[in-house]
Amino acid sequence: MNLTLRIALSLAALAPFAAHAADYEPPIYVEEAAEYVPVEVGSGWYLRGDVGYIFNSSIGGVDYTTYDGVDYASASFSSSSIDPDFTWGGGFGYRFTDYFRADATVEGFRGGFSGSTASDEPCLADPAVDTGCRSSNSSEFSAIGVMANGYVDLGTYVGLTPYVGAGIGYSLVRWNRLSDTTYCVDGVALCSGTDPVGSTSHGGEDGWRFTYALMAGFAYDITRNFKLDVGYKYRSIDGGDMFGWDSGETFGNGSHDNIDTHEVKVGLRYELW
Repeated sequence: MNLTLRIALSLAALAPFAAHAADYEPPIYVEEAAEYVPVEVGSGWYLRGDVGYIFNSSIGGVDYTTYDGVDYASASFSSSSIDPDFTWGGGFGYRFTDYFRADATVEGFRGGFSGSTASDEPCLADPAVDTGCRSSNSSEFSAIGVMANGYVDLGTYVGLTPYVGAGIGYSLVRWNRLSDTTYCVDGVALCSGTDPVGSTSHGGEDGWRFTYALMAGFAYDITRNFKLDVGYKYRSIDGGDMFGWDSGETFGNGSHDNIDTHEVKVGLRYELW
């Protein structure tokens, strides 16, 4: 067998392998995509709402001006008290660490006012000589506050987290009309009768007043996201204008001292984890 024939036979034997090699395609490996993990955009934020009951309150003194047709004079109510009852509040906050959080709230309450005045001078409506004059007064008011609050959480023990806190803000205090009823008071001489000798009313005033609050209480973990909040709150609202002049301009220009309240409250916090 000559050389040419040998080469031809060798090439013929290798032909199937060459054809198979030409048809072969190497496998393509695709890297598996990483598992998608959503971002927790709500972590740290929470919503809150609560109701409370004011068990003690005071309004301080109430000052006003009198006018007898000749002179103006300053005077003060001989007694003054308020009787607010329930409060409400709601807002949102953010937990910065395990021990510190802050929130912004809107809160409010309503109440009634009662007061009295006394004078050794006769009532203008019953000017009997050597008699005195007293008045009985009543009104209603509302207070809606916007507060920024901070809290220190003192650690969690068997699901309970005690805390202390403080807040500052402003309250819009709105006074309704003040009703004023006068009575003659027997002195050296006798009054002409026992019925009221006059009545009038004064337009109420309103305004924004600086407010601060102190809080203490505890939170209880109902679930991972819900917390029951029970606490005490002291609130002080700056004094301001209370009522204007009556129609006869004999008594008016009233203002009051600070409104202070002590309350117990209960609420829920929902953590947006």
